[in-house]
Amino acid sequence: MNIVKRILNKIVNHKYKVMKEGTVKFFNSAKGFGFIKPKDSDEDVFVHQSGLIDEIRENDSVKFTVERGEKGMNAINVKLS
Repeated sequence: MNIVKRILNKIVNHKYKVMKEGTVKFFNSAKGFGFIKPKDSDEDVFVHQSGLIDEIRENDSVKFTVERGEKGMNAINVKLS
């Protein structure tokens, strides 16, 4: 991997490690998944129960980090604000 690719990977990975804030748009506790609406984006982020620190419900304010998954961005380390 060349130096440019390594630097770009570090920048992208750092960007997604920053704690973000948002609101739980939908969460189905029986199925264990839902979506968070980030404050800084129009694109909802998927959340799975395995990424939760606190129990969440619709309209809760949360903080979370984001990681790229196979199908898009996933919220992890999700906790109540």
